[in-house]
Amino acid sequence: MTTVHQADHIIRSHRVSFGTEQIDFELANGRTLAEDLVADRQMPPFDRVTMDGIAIDFAAFELGGRAFTIESVAAAGQPQCTLQKPTNCVEVMTGAVLPLNANTVVRYEDLEIENGTAVLITSAVKAGQNVHKCGSDRAAGQLIAAKGRKITTAEIGLAATLGKALVWVEKTPSVVIISTGNELVAVDQQPLMHQIRNSNGFAIAAALQRAGVAAHNLHLADDERLIETELARCLAQYDVVLLSGGVSAGKFDFVPAALQKLHVEKFIYKVAQRPGKPFWFGRSPGGTYVFALPGNPVSTFMCLTRYVLPWISQPEATPKFAVLTQDVVFKPELTYFLQVKCTYNADGRTEATPIIGNGSGDAANLTDADAFMELPSTEDVFLAGQAYQIWQYR
Repeated sequence: MTTVHQADHIIRSHRVSFGTEQIDFELANGRTLAEDLVADRQMPPFDRVTMDGIAIDFAAFELGGRAFTIESVAAAGQPQCTLQKPTNCVEVMTGAVLPLNANTVVRYEDLEIENGTAVLITSAVKAGQNVHKCGSDRAAGQLIAAKGRKITTAEIGLAATLGKALVWVEKTPSVVIISTGNELVAVDQQPLMHQIRNSNGFAIAAALQRAGVAAHNLHLADDERLIETELARCLAQYDVVLLSGGVSAGKFDFVPAALQKLHVEKFIYKVAQRPGKPFWFGRSPGGTYVFALPGNPVSTFMCLTRYVLPWISQPEATPKFAVLTQDVVFKPELTYFLQVKCTYNADGRTEATPIIGNGSGDAANLTDADAFMELPSTEDVFLAGQAYQIWQYR
């Protein structure tokens, strides 16, 4: 049986690029940057006033000047004006271009203005204060955000600042989610006593959407010929096929046999972990990757969080760790993915409190927890205060 470490290595070794595309910058949130973003001009492009007040020549202050006649007013968005007389001042607004011949800004709170004269009521004035110097953030042509970075709201704002109405991003794969099982009915149907509503596909799609990937949902009955036919179609149409259910060793679990008939190469089948042991990963002759996840909701969600999302994400997230708040004992020689609730302390530590549910079928327990803590198979007692890696889904 494949270990978690081996499964992780195998899956990572099959990470691929699905190409690049140019899209509207407003739609790029959550995508991966496929080009370097560089400053198209000095940042800021001029000596920028950062406080409402007056602009003066500091030399006049050094010579004892404390009262300055206001020559003019400079607002944000106006061309640069000029301080005509060094012993005078220009009234300036935040965001305005610093007037020529001025080099220091005194804020309104440190002034009394009457009859066109600004009088300082403080002696704490420093040369160059309240001025954001031209090019002090970035020089023209300087790299600001390198390709390969996950685009967030900060990069969206940056693209707007740089005039990048269109940005190059990594293409996301085309994905289909296939759930199987005669026990599943549509969300808007009233299930009979022996049935349940189909939920896994929607949870998977929502997690993918959060990662910037759109996916189609498809449900198949437990019919061997139907599963093989639809799998063949999806393998030809999509970059990634995600299967939920039908991958175990039950009499009506037709997925493994169908994958074999379609010559999908098996890289992983069964991982030494709980939950999620009957996890399957492979690739079709045409290059479509297949992840077959166990049908129980906790198993499905754990395998999705631990293996699928990191494989899809470009770049991968930095590993996160948390400290157990109580002892945990797990005897089987399996990697245990413990459901935990994370809290963040004032001392900077992330603590994880176990949320023990009723097994891999307890979907409600997923709403109480917010992460899986990966507890290694080499241990069976995990003490409070010890830190282990966590895989967050909130």
